[in-house]
Amino acid sequence: MKLRKGDEVIVIAGKDRGKTGAILRVDPRRDRVYVEGLNMVKRHQRPLPGRPNMQVGVIEREGPIHVSNVAILDPKDRKPTRVRVLRDSQGHRMRMSTRSQSELD
Repeated sequence: MKLRKGDEVIVIAGKDRGKTGAILRVDPRRDRVYVEGLNMVKRHQRPLPGRPNMQVGVIEREGPIHVSNVAILDPKDRKPTRVRVLRDSQGHRMRMSTRSQSELD
């Protein structure tokens, strides 16, 4: 997976199409990402006796979005781009934007 926590992405399909946000969490086994403030879902949480400081009631939090429905934003012009992975002279991987040829890491 070429997306990482902290990357700025734009949603290209679904109910939040056109909105942007930072990736909070990546789930590579299910090909899902959690984007800050997008795909908000409501969960009902009852109080648990062993956890007195836990939030209770109806909690809104971010839901998963499939990787194919988000595109990383180019750091130069803030437009959607693809990511290519290249190796430098020492053999280390680096991610590069295909739109502006700028390094993402």
